[in-house]
Order: sequence, then structure tokens, then C-alpha cells
Amino acid sequence: MSHVSSHSPHGQAPLRTVQVLGGGSAGSSAHVRSLTSGLVARGVRVTVCAPHEADRAYDFTGVGADHVPVPRSNDPSSVALLRAACADADLVHAHGLHAALRAALALGGRRVPFVVTWHTRPYAEGARAQVLRLLERRVAKAASVVLGPSSDLVDRARSRGARDARLAAVALPAPRPPLAGSEEAERLRPKARAELGAIDRPLLVAVGALERRRGYGTLLDATRAWCRLDPVPLLVIAGEGPLRAELQRRVETEELPVRLVGRRDDVGDLLAAADLALLPGSRESRSVLAQEALHARVPLVAADTAGVAELVGDAAELVPYADSRALAAAVTGLLADPGRRELLRDRGTRQAATWPTEDETVAQVLSVYDELTRPVPLA
Repeated sequence: MSHVSSHSPHGQAPLRTVQVLGGGSAGSSAHVRSLTSGLVARGVRVTVCAPHEADRAYDFTGVGADHVPVPRSNDPSSVALLRAACADADLVHAHGLHAALRAALALGGRRVPFVVTWHTRPYAEGARAQVLRLLERRVAKAASVVLGPSSDLVDRARSRGARDARLAAVALPAPRPPLAGSEEAERLRPKARAELGAIDRPLLVAVGALERRRGYGTLLDATRAWCRLDPVPLLVIAGEGPLRAELQRRVETEELPVRLVGRRDDVGDLLAAADLALLPGSRESRSVLAQEALHARVPLVAADTAGVAELVGDAAELVPYADSRALAAAVTGLLADPGRRELLRDRGTRQAATWPTEDETVAQVLSVYDELTRPVPLA
């Protein structure tokens, strides 16, 4: 456990923080739960402002936080709820751009230390791109400190006018998938593969919300090249989202070797059963799937987006985003090369060992809190 403490050397009351979360990606929601757990263990009082469904899924109250339900909306009632929750906070920490905008509106210029973590690199085109740029500038300028889990996000925050932007990695919370080849994985593997229909064929797994910019269209294009292999690999995509119906139509119309299995709570088991993990695109700088794959020693093929290269180093096959030929070639090449797969497993284990632990992540964030809330000495 870190020695960084929330208690003032002068015996003041414990630090009171408010964590503000919008809809939240899986990565940011899991990070807030991990951060909350670590802060509470160090004596910090934590209130999490998040939609009801986020608390149901991530159980912030179960790790010692107070939960204030705040809808994912910028309307006056949501801002009023946030303003009341932040009224006696020593520090407010918002996760994601939209949550940060709501928090900035709620604080309304009050001189409360305001930390913002940018978890994803948002994307917009046309007029929406201009609105996004204005939103990023508003949030960057309002924050005392902007934290980014990858250097590209830190650079982006600085370019938008952040006074202080720092690299602050986000740890992958436990539990993790069983290690490929371990006794547990070998026990789970036959059952998972039988359920999915991949007993005598390679199993490829992709996980994530079915949204644009995540590369699922490119992934389906790539599967056409795998249809020539014998046996034909099965691609399983776990996740829900607005593209579900469109992707399902393509699978059926083009007779692709793909199964959409919806949102799953056993992603670790799916990964343990997989021959390869696929990440055709990611909005998260520290993709949860990429981290879980490397931890589980499952070879990863990923599109080179956001902070993926910085996260995985040489421990994955990286291909250009939206290039179905490159993606297909990387997958077919790896399936034909067991030596290369084993090399990536070993590199993945080494790369994962360089990532910060949950404890180190909490300690770094708390050191920022202490810096921002430390009394200014009298001259």
C-alpha cells in the first residue's frame, strides 16, 4: 500500500472528493471504481456522481463511496444535482469530456481544485468537429490539471489550452482473464469453445461497443479472406451498440463466419478460449481488451489508433486503421505461425509487467490531489 495519505499533517479532516462520471466507457467506469476503492482505503471521502445504471454495473457504493445519481445530460436539473453534490468538496475530479463540462458548469467559477481525466480521443466530422474543439477548449481551460492516460491525449489537452496536462496511466482493474495455457484456462477452454461452435477451428475474439469508428465494418471485410482457410476460423464479437442490426445483416447476407454474442460478463473466459484477440479500432487510449489480452497471453492484432502503440509496444501485430487487407493478412499470418504467436505471448507478459498497478495509479492521482489541496504557506 502506498504511503501517500489523505490526512493533513495538521490533523485536518479527511479530504472530500467528488468523482463525476457520465455514461462512461468500460475503461473509465472501471477506473473510477478502482480509484474510489483505493482512495477510500486511504481515508479519503468519495462521492461518485454517475447515472443509476453505472452504479448498478460498477457498484461504487460497494467499495465505500456515496453515490449521487446524476443523469448523463447537460440540462439544468443535472447541473443542479452536481452543484449540490460538490458544495462542500475539497476537490472535484471529472472523467471524460461531457462529465467535465457538466462539472465545470456546476462549479460555476468556484475556486475548487478541478481535475479532469481524458480517457478517450473523441472523433467528429464537419460542424460537430468545431463543437468538439470548443468543448475541449472549455474543459481544458477550466481544469486545474488535465490527466491523460497516453501522451497523445496529454498533447491534445495542451493544444486546447490546458494550464497543466500530465501523463497518468490508468491501471487495469482485477479480476483478469485466466492465463492462456494455465490450468484454469485449459479447464474453461473446451466448454467455452463448444458453446461458441469452435471446437475444431481457430477462435478469434473481439470485444467492445458496436459503434462507428471501432472498425467492425473493416473487421467483417477482413473475414472474407479467412473464408479460404481450412478450417475456417470463427470470429466472435462480444458487445452491444447501434451497429448491431447492420452488422447482423451483413453476417447473414454475406454468409460470414461471424457470431455476434451481445454483451457478456464472461469476457475473461472468452479470451482464455481464443487463439487470437482482435481490436479493429478503439476510442480508449488504454484499451481494456488490449490489456486483458496481453495479461492473458493471447496474441493480439490491433489497429494502430489512439494510444494503442504506446500501450502494447512490440507485443502485438499493429495494422493501419480501416485497412481490411492488412488486418486479414496479419490474422492469417499469425494463425499459420505458432512460433510468432508464442513470441507475442512472451512479449505481452513483459509489456504488461511495465504497466502501473492499481495501487500505483491511485498513489499518483492522490499525489496530484495533495498538491492541489495543500495549504499555501503564508509569506
